[in-house]
Amino acid sequence: MSETIISVENLSKQYRLGMVGSGTLREDLIGLWYKARGKEDPYLQLGETNDRSTKGSSDYVWAIKDVNFEVKQGEVLGIIGKNGAGKSTLLKLLSRVTAPTTGTIKAKGRIASLLEVGTGFHPELTGKENVYLNGAIMGMKKSEITRKMDEIIDFAGVERYIDTPVKRYSSGMYVRLAFAVAAHLEPEILIVDEVLAVGDAEFQKKAIGKMEDVSAGQGRTVLFVSHNMKAVSSMCTRTILMSKGTVAFNGNTDEAIDRYLGEESSGNDVHFNDVNPSENTSSILFNYAKITPPKNGVFKTTDKVPIEVSLSFTEPLAAFHVNMHVWTASEIHLFEVSTEAVPILKGDKKTFSFFIPEWTLNTNQYICKFNFVINRSKVVFSTSRILKFSIIEDVEENNLLWYGKKHGILNLKIGTTVS
Repeated sequence: MSETIISVENLSKQYRLGMVGSGTLREDLIGLWYKARGKEDPYLQLGETNDRSTKGSSDYVWAIKDVNFEVKQGEVLGIIGKNGAGKSTLLKLLSRVTAPTTGTIKAKGRIASLLEVGTGFHPELTGKENVYLNGAIMGMKKSEITRKMDEIIDFAGVERYIDTPVKRYSSGMYVRLAFAVAAHLEPEILIVDEVLAVGDAEFQKKAIGKMEDVSAGQGRTVLFVSHNMKAVSSMCTRTILMSKGTVAFNGNTDEAIDRYLGEESSGNDVHFNDVNPSENTSSILFNYAKITPPKNGVFKTTDKVPIEVSLSFTEPLAAFHVNMHVWTASEIHLFEVSTEAVPILKGDKKTFSFFIPEWTLNTNQYICKFNFVINRSKVVFSTSRILKFSIIEDVEENNLLWYGKKHGILNLKIGTTVS
């Protein structure tokens, strides 16, 4: 059984909104006096849950509250959740960038952190000097860093600029070098926040491959925060879902992703996110996008999935059509489909309808995004929000097509013969 390398017990971090410190010397002294006597700071009882979308009655907010979990050696732990859920605060506590308000963290071995662009780099130092600086902070000898230098530079792909001060680097170059340093200086624990999204597709693929090699091949531990569900699904052996500063789920990665996307893992509901009406142009006004569920509210593999988008037009347009892109919840792009191009008159209100046929999609969660196009190729605007829906297997006692759970993304009714 793998050794526990990180243990987090009752971890909490409280902030006071709009202030540095408690706000007054008197409150600071009271907090220190209670702490010296082994009692709880009375101001800790004033904190509220970290819900950024609502106005609270207290100036004290728990960025994270009573977080507990363990991480085994060689494990790749995903940490997901909405913006403001407490993910970055948790990583900063684990990296010792900031101290917890209450609770304990026990970690075995050196920790390398990649929390945000530029973290740990001095802008006036060159890339090479920053490599030595980061290695020294991790407790490595100069000879160890020198031995790894060529490998780091090659992986980062910044050889031409390695003797240039990093203040002249682009954000992508920053991240490339910072990740190369963190991954190659052999920490026992590697902590990576969303910063990989800054890199290009080639580097993201290389970085994910390196993290997999670090964990599986070298037995080191990785904590990975990302909004890229495809990367989380393919790489993480277990995932924590954060919500309003607490651990909402800790377990199977696929189930964590299902919950994060607002769906129950059984798929027994349909979830709608109307596109923001402010996403309009001067000539196109968005009304709504919706999915009409069957009477029992559950889509099965034998059901059609009807989807509608309603738009109003203030100006005439030639050859207007709507593109719909369908993705899996783990961000695999399945297909794109378009309505026919139609002329638009000033004052028109039109509904564009799509039907995903029965026997097309298997049990899973899916999302739809839309592009609005004129002149057959010019995208006027795209939706930033999405429609979500789930499909479950149609299991009936007398269904002769049923032989057990179907696998894969598609569930096509394909004709076969035996001769």
